[in-house]
Amino acid sequence: MSTFKNNKPSRQEAENAVKTLIAWAGDNPEREGLRDTPKRVVDSYQEFFAGYNIDPNLVLGKTFEDVSGYDDIVLLKNMRLESHCEHHIAPIIGKAHIAYIPNKKVVGISKIARLLDVYGKRLQTQETMTAQIASTIYNVLNPKGVAVLIDAKHQCMTTRGIHKTDTTTITKTMLGDFLNNKDLEKKFIDMIKFQ
Repeated sequence: MSTFKNNKPSRQEAENAVKTLIAWAGDNPEREGLRDTPKRVVDSYQEFFAGYNIDPNLVLGKTFEDVSGYDDIVLLKNMRLESHCEHHIAPIIGKAHIAYIPNKKVVGISKIARLLDVYGKRLQTQETMTAQIASTIYNVLNPKGVAVLIDAKHQCMTTRGIHKTDTTTITKTMLGDFLNNKDLEKKFIDMIKFQ
């Protein structure tokens, strides 16, 4: 949860800020096509950055202990990731692969996907987001191991600046058994590649 919440500007202040940016870009925020843009931008920001309003630890709160002895990798792969870089507020679009090895309990798979969105829907660096996802799963579920790999395109690099359109960034965090056992890390990578 954000500690900035008490200092959050009003919706009207946010819309006025968008008007200022439109004017700064060189257009008239009062012309017909732009008149409702500040409202739409603020609506978009509410969706893009909804992760600040959700406690990631609570997302993983409900677990199931009836796993019939299952103690191998649980992998969710190719999950679409949508985030925004904290340096330019430009989109980060890619895929996340998240795995854990249960330690007598599992969590519903949709909760892992929801956790990805909680951290994705914040201003981020990919490195920080990768570590946040892994450490939250590790700390809340207490699994034997966690592995997170994210492969994403950063629009701050593909549509502005150096315009390297085909470049993706890959980050990974391994904790527990995945960190201490290179065979498990390789198995995780092989499972991602498996079609």
